[in-house]
Amino acid sequence: MGTAQGQAKEPKELFLRSVEHYFDKAARYTQFRPGLLEQVKNCNSVYKMTFPVEHEDGTIEVVEAYRAQHSHHRLPTKGGIRFSTMVTMEETVALATLMTYKCAIVDVPFGGAKGGVKVSPHNMTTTFRRRLVRRLTAEMARKNFIGPEVDVPAPDYGTGEQEMAWIADTYMALNSSQMNAFGCVTGKPLSLHGIPGRTEATGLGVYYGICECLADRGTAASIGVDPGVAGKTVIIQGLGNVGYHSGKYLQELGDAKIIGVAEREGGIFNPSGFDINKLLAYRKEHGSIKNFPGCEFIEDSSQLLTYACDILIPAALENQINEENAPQIQAKIIAEAANGPTTAGAEAILARKNCLIIPDVYLNAGGVTVSYFEWLKNIFHVSFDRMTSRLQSINNQRMIEAIEAHTTKPFDPEFVKGLSNGAREIDFVQSALADTMTRAYQNIFQCWKSSSLPDLRTAAFYFAINRVGRSYETMGIFP
Repeated sequence: MGTAQGQAKEPKELFLRSVEHYFDKAARYTQFRPGLLEQVKNCNSVYKMTFPVEHEDGTIEVVEAYRAQHSHHRLPTKGGIRFSTMVTMEETVALATLMTYKCAIVDVPFGGAKGGVKVSPHNMTTTFRRRLVRRLTAEMARKNFIGPEVDVPAPDYGTGEQEMAWIADTYMALNSSQMNAFGCVTGKPLSLHGIPGRTEATGLGVYYGICECLADRGTAASIGVDPGVAGKTVIIQGLGNVGYHSGKYLQELGDAKIIGVAEREGGIFNPSGFDINKLLAYRKEHGSIKNFPGCEFIEDSSQLLTYACDILIPAALENQINEENAPQIQAKIIAEAANGPTTAGAEAILARKNCLIIPDVYLNAGGVTVSYFEWLKNIFHVSFDRMTSRLQSINNQRMIEAIEAHTTKPFDPEFVKGLSNGAREIDFVQSALADTMTRAYQNIFQCWKSSSLPDLRTAAFYFAINRVGRSYETMGIFP
């Protein structure tokens, strides 16, 4: 590994090895035959693509991309597409593997998949980006690596609604007679049959997961904190979509205190806390979090990971908490909003420090959960509120009238107006997301305690392996 190329690949290989380590650690507690466990563990299909994309000046760039389908025990497979210069096959497979277990934990009937394009998401024109996305979609369609019944991408690091809209449009052009074509991708804009709540879904899921964990008095006492989120100090690595929404809901719904944010350009810290909404607005205006009023600026933002806090939320890339910085970490809880932020070696160190890790394979599953709702909406061609909203409104109004008939003082008109409205689609989405994250946590928590497993991550993998393994057994994959 002496070359620059080898050094660049090593962290991605470490990520895959960490995922495999967590699998092996949990698999030892299951009752499946070794051959079946190998099937559950291994990636079913990986497609490497290289294709040309033309810049506006006429120059041609050959782009490298990957799409991995980890498990076909459920179809379609599901997973985001990321744009990053650090994309490798190993990273793509590791992320697809996590998606399989993630879907199993939250009981979403997808197999795991992931895609990656080796480009910088920050240094391309809109025209080049559009050409790249359309060609990528055509390449995936060529080998049957995209489709509402086959493999459904979504946004990830470096991509968003616009890229998903281009994917949908390109797939529609290639499959003009397919009735469910819009279900080929999720994370689309609302104008292209997306679903409200998808943008904030992962961050909101992180909030629900942390709340559920800290609602248990025994768990809170074991790490020396009071139950509940209120008053907890929080440091977030990454002010992207997931990091921002995690902080927003912890601050606004949970009454937690955001005291630090680490970003590429540096970090900010204020032990008294600050408003994350104002920070995001400041960054949009100034292009940086540097010199945000009332906060200390820290040039090396990685130092913030070691500051004292109740909850540390790594919401950036993998391998951010490793053997080098783990001994200095002072957080009571690490809530893994990113995929693979903690290496296996670091986890062993943190366990000795009595630091509780809420694992990524559960905690950031809010995105795929709401993606599932969007996919269902596209397959059934109806929004979730369309057939129920008016009926709920009528029933609520009748209930209000019945109560008022037996009281001397009528309700406030504004209260009546709000209560008599039927549920909106976003209400369905967020309610179902909260229920999903709650049920999933209780499932892995019960595994943790009843099976005497060493930690939450092992319990999450144990639960997922059992679900996937039973699917393979039922299908009779060994004739």
